[in-house]
Amino acid sequence: MNHLKTFVLLAALTALFGAVGLWIGGVNGMLIALAIAAAMNLFSYWNADKIVLRLYRAQPVDESHPNAMVRAYVTDVLEMAQAAGLPRPRVAIIPSDQPNAFATGRDPKNAAVCATTGLLDLLTREEVRGVMAHELAHVKNRDTLTMTVTATIAGAISALANFALIFGGDRERPGGIVGTIALMLLAPMAAALVQMAISRSREYEADRVGAEIAGDPHALASALQKIEAHARGIVNPTAERNPASAQLFIINPLAGKGADNLFSTHPATGNRVRALMEMADRLGVRPRPATSTVLAAAPVGTSVPTTFDRPRGPWG
Repeated sequence: MNHLKTFVLLAALTALFGAVGLWIGGVNGMLIALAIAAAMNLFSYWNADKIVLRLYRAQPVDESHPNAMVRAYVTDVLEMAQAAGLPRPRVAIIPSDQPNAFATGRDPKNAAVCATTGLLDLLTREEVRGVMAHELAHVKNRDTLTMTVTATIAGAISALANFALIFGGDRERPGGIVGTIALMLLAPMAAALVQMAISRSREYEADRVGAEIAGDPHALASALQKIEAHARGIVNPTAERNPASAQLFIINPLAGKGADNLFSTHPATGNRVRALMEMADRLGVRPRPATSTVLAAAPVGTSVPTTFDRPRGPWG
């Protein structure tokens, strides 16, 4: 159902682009706007992992890390990735008190999953597994590609609106200058709303697939509730300075209160928990007793390298 919803929303976004493009710039203007947006987003798509990891000072870790909790975190991620049929992802931790996690990378072969030290400090091992299974689900579902396509079309619509602002659009069309101004204002807003709706649908799907990967919907539901309760009280300065990156995280890292409405990139946590509980009931899965307790915050040692060694893309 979530895949169908994403397809319908993408079709709606494409139709909006076609209508706005023909109205404002004609066929040529529409093609120019699409080319500009595609070039910008293709560059971002190819380099997104390096940009985001560097932005959040993500530090790669492996099974040899001196902290027991970090070793368990890495081991669980790699085991779940193998079970899900995914290539070995890069695993990192982010030095931040806010409990959160995200995945990045243009495809499964170039994926990286990250958890904050605050997340490892707050959750039990089972809950951490549930969260990271959600992130692996984003990798498995190729959501980075989906959101790049979405961003390209939405960006093209915004570019068309800018063309209308600069060149005045085609005033001979029905509505004249008033119609052109209305489109300049409303088209980017409509594109943003559809883009946010697609982001929310991908989060629901990642919850579902992540619960299957971890085999424990209850652990992910419990983790979401804990993260939501604690994240709101801890400011994430990097996310606040770069709000466009907020959609990467499992819970909105911005200080504002999130709700499942037209203007949110993340579904309301209560709705996500309810869907996971319904999934657990359908599958007959009962809550598992915790086999581990919360350990001390995972310290990020200075000996941990701060860059990833990987093949460079065509743009460096």
